[in-house]
Amino acid sequence: MLAKRAAPGRAHGVANRVRIIGGHYRRRLLDFPGSAGLRPTPDRVRETLFNWLGQDLPGWRCVDLFAGSGALGFEAASRGAGRVIMIERDRAALDALEKNRAVLGATQADILRADALVWLANNRETFDLIFVDPPFDSGLAATVLADLARHLKSGGQAYIEQDTPVIAPAGLVVHRSGRAGRSHFALLVKE
Repeated sequence: MLAKRAAPGRAHGVANRVRIIGGHYRRRLLDFPGSAGLRPTPDRVRETLFNWLGQDLPGWRCVDLFAGSGALGFEAASRGAGRVIMIERDRAALDALEKNRAVLGATQADILRADALVWLANNRETFDLIFVDPPFDSGLAATVLADLARHLKSGGQAYIEQDTPVIAPAGLVVHRSGRAGRSHFALLVKE
């Protein structure tokens, strides 16, 4: 008999828990608060994404714009990213991110309480990888995509997860894409 798989947002049968799937923090569990629109990227999708990226991110500079559970940002840190900026505006989610950073000892993770759109508009840095996984059905990914290329270094990549197929804006091309349930996801590369 096949084992029943945990629902999204559940790890080891516990609600509001997600596990790191690879790297230094592999198998570690992250707790996060239940909030409307907070749906962590499922294990299978994260595994696909990091297969596309090449598993390890040695020294990469990453930003997780809508950090939520921290699944994407902590996964990048686990795989050797040199710096991961995690942006979150919800106080309960922010507290959970800070707790998880301490539990993991993820000193390369900077957690900032900010609105992702405002932070991005004021950002002058460029990154190797940007995660864009806003609250589901919010439509925020399209707003971010319009100005994303200037925040990526040459050859930099952006992971987008949203409720509609991802269309690359000027300056970016879709490298890979997929779908899991109602979520569409894609890895874009700066030209």
